[in-house]
Amino acid sequence: MATRRPAPPAPSLSQALGKRVKQCRHAADKSQETLAFEAHVDRTYISAIERGVANPSIETLGNICFALGVTLAELFGPLDEVSLAPTGDRRANAASPPEIKRQRLR
Repeated sequence: MATRRPAPPAPSLSQALGKRVKQCRHAADKSQETLAFEAHVDRTYISAIERGVANPSIETLGNICFALGVTLAELFGPLDEVSLAPTGDRRANAASPPEIKRQRLR
């Protein structure tokens, strides 16, 4: 009896965006280093975006699109099939609020 492999999980929006940035970068025949320099970000940040780890701002995406010679619409166009439903995955806020000492005013 053959066992079926479970279907791979659908890529998250960050992963799909990263894959698309990588496709556009390859189409433009640019290295991560060249793209990072032209987009005014660090090379490791481009790597993190392409792996779906980083969550770039719209400003950074605009810089990347400019460096790649594509529009934001062209970058996001193929992502129509990606689910926009919340995943429930959120990073915990590691910052703790400062302790406020209340003093009486006289």
